Amino acid sequence: MKPTYDQMGDWLEEIAREFPEAFFEDLDGGIQLEEQALPDPDFPPGEMYIMGEYVHDSLGRYILLYYGSFAALLEEDEEGWKDEIFATVAHEFTHHLEETAGLHALDDKDLEFLREALAEYEDE
Repeated sequence: MKPTYDQMGDWLEEIAREFPEAFFEDLDGGIQLEEQALPDPDFPPGEMYIMGEYVHDSLGRYILLYYGSFAALLEEDEEGWKDEIFATVAHEFTHHLEETAGLHALDDKDLEFLREALAEYEDE
């Protein structure tokens, strides 16, 4: 059975405590868990999901993770979920830290990944 939204929330709280307090500086809204999936609109339905995102908007700076995206892509393996939660939080923290430092290397890397993935779909 896949982990529930509440179970993922508990794991997210545990995992977030593993990151240094300094990472949370200027992260006004902390890390939030949304229940829905977030399909990537640039890909065919069900092919690519956004697991998390770093947001800087009128509400401040925060990280969102999407339970439904995890559920759509991952099996029931608890360790697999925890590993993916950790990797996603680390990825979004990198966006946060780079933005506050005026950098954009990970944004560039993400864009290149998406370009390559889209090119694969166009070749099929």
